[in-house]
Amino acid sequence: MISPATRSRVLHRSSRSRPPLAVGGQGAWLVEQGGREVLDASGGAAVSCLGHQHPRIVEAIKRQADQLCYAHTGFFSNEPAEALAEELVGHEPGGLSLAYFVSGGSEAVEAALKLARQYFLEIGQPRRSHFIARRQSYHGNTLGALAAGGNAARRAPYNPLLTDAFSHVSPAFSYREQQADEDEATFTARLAAELEAEFQRLGPDTVAAFVAETVVGATAGCVPAPAGYFKAIREVCDRHGALLILDEVMSGMGRTGTRHAWEQEGIAPDLQAIAKGLGGGYQAIGAVLVSQRVADAVEGGSGAFQHGHTYLCHPIAAAAALEVQRVIREDDLLDKVVAMGTLLEERLTERFGNHAHVGDIRGRGLFRAIELVQDRSTRAPFDPSLRLHQRIKQEAFTRGLACYPGGGTADGQRGDHVLLAPPYIISPSEIDMIVDRLGEAVDAAIGSLSR
Repeated sequence: MISPATRSRVLHRSSRSRPPLAVGGQGAWLVEQGGREVLDASGGAAVSCLGHQHPRIVEAIKRQADQLCYAHTGFFSNEPAEALAEELVGHEPGGLSLAYFVSGGSEAVEAALKLARQYFLEIGQPRRSHFIARRQSYHGNTLGALAAGGNAARRAPYNPLLTDAFSHVSPAFSYREQQADEDEATFTARLAAELEAEFQRLGPDTVAAFVAETVVGATAGCVPAPAGYFKAIREVCDRHGALLILDEVMSGMGRTGTRHAWEQEGIAPDLQAIAKGLGGGYQAIGAVLVSQRVADAVEGGSGAFQHGHTYLCHPIAAAAALEVQRVIREDDLLDKVVAMGTLLEERLTERFGNHAHVGDIRGRGLFRAIELVQDRSTRAPFDPSLRLHQRIKQEAFTRGLACYPGGGTADGQRGDHVLLAPPYIISPSEIDMIVDRLGEAVDAAIGSLSR
């Protein structure tokens, strides 16, 4: 056992404090050194979709480790990767027909961006080198993915290193962006017109793809698009021959109640990035799901994707992810996500619907957030220097609740929210516990602002 007094040689997220040690877990709960149990209400960062130490996943990892741990894709494929690809795209959902397995979400987005660029080289359109994304979005922390994202705080230190191949349009964020005189349809039409205008500004034949989170994750807090939005932007992309890349690293793989969040939008992407819920945290894995259109271009052109990583198609990671997906399917957990998501929404509305400092409750399935405001009538955020979201995180953790607060919700600088993404196996009593403890934490954090 490591003593709390022992100096850590790990470069932690904060150099000013040392996090407690997690030593165990079971279901929706984590255990820290000393035995205290913490209810994991956000699955870390919407990762642990089956909770912790699920026996089937642990056994699948052990079984694969006994058989084959690693084989480089320059020489071999492996059975778990082939089976996982068949599980994900064997039925070609939305025309997606191939899977490219990497080690996480940022790698998946990077690969999707590169594959989009290569697609246009393969079909003889080399001018297409621009990508359009949205403000108040997040696509990963590698330089290409960071450039695609619109998270102002994460981008700021590295702006001199970020390519200008990316431009950004308004987010589909009704609570913050929809004007008082707009209904949902008018708001959607304005956003589509803005995207069209950006195509025209750049030159329609220079745009490779539009990149978006189907449901925006941690940067703005579980923001679904208004009705008809994705159909409208799909039409803009199709009109100009550009690809649509959907980032479902956080919102996909069942988190919103369907395996893919885009299934609820009536459209499908050309390329899709997935991760977190793919492997449920049991191993590091992500993937790009590739449409037949893109696959055909590569096969009929150079015949090879000009990209690669050491741990592509890692056998143990693929075996873990395959078992995660089998458990979700065989245990009908998508139905449970819908039912428990509805219950979570109801409980949040009961607790915070009339709260003086909660302006919005939003999300889908087991992907929910509350947004904190200083004034509900004006939607004015709290002063960012108060770091309300961090206060809530600490107050919640003190009460045995791990949640995922974020700052800069409104515009990249101002605004606070709390994201909840409990595991698909969550029970009704645990839902109640999450909301009760979060309610206490929010009130305590806001009360501390006056002291």
